[in-house]
Amino acid sequence: MSTEQLYKRVARILEEARSQVARTVNTAMVHAYWHVGREIVEVEQVGKARASYGDEVIEQLSARLSAAYGRGFSVRNLWSMRQFFLVFPRGSAAAEIPQTASAESRRLPEASAARSRQKATISKPAASAGTAGSKLRGRARGGDAAGALFPPEISWSHYLVLMRVTKEPARAFYEIETVRGSWSVRQLERQIGARLFERLARHRSPNELLALARRGQEVGRPQDVIKDPFVLEFLDLGEPARLRERNVEQAIIDRIEAFLLELGKGFCFVGRQARLTIEGDHFYVDLVFYNRLLRCFVLVDLKLGKLTHQDLGQMLMYVNYYDRVHRTGHEHKTIGIVLCSQQNAAMVKITLPDNDQIIAATYLRYLPTEEELQAQLMRERELAERQLRLAAPPPLGVPKAKR
Repeated sequence: MSTEQLYKRVARILEEARSQVARTVNTAMVHAYWHVGREIVEVEQVGKARASYGDEVIEQLSARLSAAYGRGFSVRNLWSMRQFFLVFPRGSAAAEIPQTASAESRRLPEASAARSRQKATISKPAASAGTAGSKLRGRARGGDAAGALFPPEISWSHYLVLMRVTKEPARAFYEIETVRGSWSVRQLERQIGARLFERLARHRSPNELLALARRGQEVGRPQDVIKDPFVLEFLDLGEPARLRERNVEQAIIDRIEAFLLELGKGFCFVGRQARLTIEGDHFYVDLVFYNRLLRCFVLVDLKLGKLTHQDLGQMLMYVNYYDRVHRTGHEHKTIGIVLCSQQNAAMVKITLPDNDQIIAATYLRYLPTEEELQAQLMRERELAERQLRLAAPPPLGVPKAKR
């Protein structure tokens, strides 16, 4: 073995050890903050007859902890720890979720044993408390006497962001996806700001929505990975009047990592302006991806303005070509996404009534507020329903003029 090879192997061992130490310290800190928050809530419950009791407790505790342990225990931080316990009284929604193969492969062999030791350790404070304190802890935790668990993949900074999500199903979803996708704090903030949960939940039934909150995003069909609308604020596209399709395409290529994150799970970039030749005529697909979870090609065509039947027909040709020329026996059928600035749901329904391989989705040039996103989804739904009613034939015996 050369000295260079020896150095690389030793360096890899040390980097893995440092990473493990960092995860262990982070997890211990998260659990400690949860227990601190629990203790504060319990004291407040005992003294709840005094209106300003909580403020006094926090201020006095902050002064003593800062004197003994230094920075990190300001009044604001202690309030955050208190809020942490109130928002996650039973621990993390992602602590025991089934992991994907890629996530499991990143875990160290002793992860399972460490999780067991962790659970036993954090249970001790509750077991050693007095009878009155134990009863109060049981009430505060909703009967969870074993203590709470939090995954090592999520830091305290992540939880500070997650606590700003007011709706519990959405918060649980983002927590699970942070673990599965190894999201940084910045990526988590971006996905929350882009209302990922609301966009994925758009076409789901109540039972599917509940599953989305409990298990995160599970990919089993094309619709599971497609959002509508796509939020492309990171492209800095500028004013619509000056936009050209090639400008949008180039902006996506320049920021391909951010675009893959917005696309969803399992996407790999294959190429741009992929040429199709049919009897001497050349056609070009704007963007070609492959989804390893769906095991199929995903073609993306960029369109400015309102969706037309010509756009859908062109994508149908692209999809059929890839299915017949590029698809192998173990792969599923190709998916086509027409990404446009104005949706036309009735046109999709009439042009492709029985085809779930072609998906039309809109994109937004800026990050919408929750109210703006809800208003847009409502407008698109009402427009689609009105267009479908107008396009439907009248019932037998009913004159068209009386509809």
